[in-house]
Amino acid sequence: MKTRRTIIAGLFFLGSVMGFTSCTDNQRARSFGGTEKVKLLPNEEFINITWKQDNLWIIVKDKNTGKFYAREKSSFGVMQGKVVIE
Repeated sequence: MKTRRTIIAGLFFLGSVMGFTSCTDNQRARSFGGTEKVKLLPNEEFINITWKQDNLWIIVKDKNTGKFYAREKSSFGVMQGKVVIE
């Protein structure tokens, strides 16, 4: 009886840890109202930001060249796109 409770408690703990660590910052901010921080480069001026599913797209203007960029901050950081608008 005691072993069964220990196993159930261990599985519950493991499931809880996996549930909280499997969400990325983007997913937590979008789904659960967390806080997402985005750092701009020194020569960038913020224009706009939008969500595309769980990925965050940041539109900035390069102060030196005058070009606009749309950068993706993806959930897992695996595929991060960049669009240059001249």
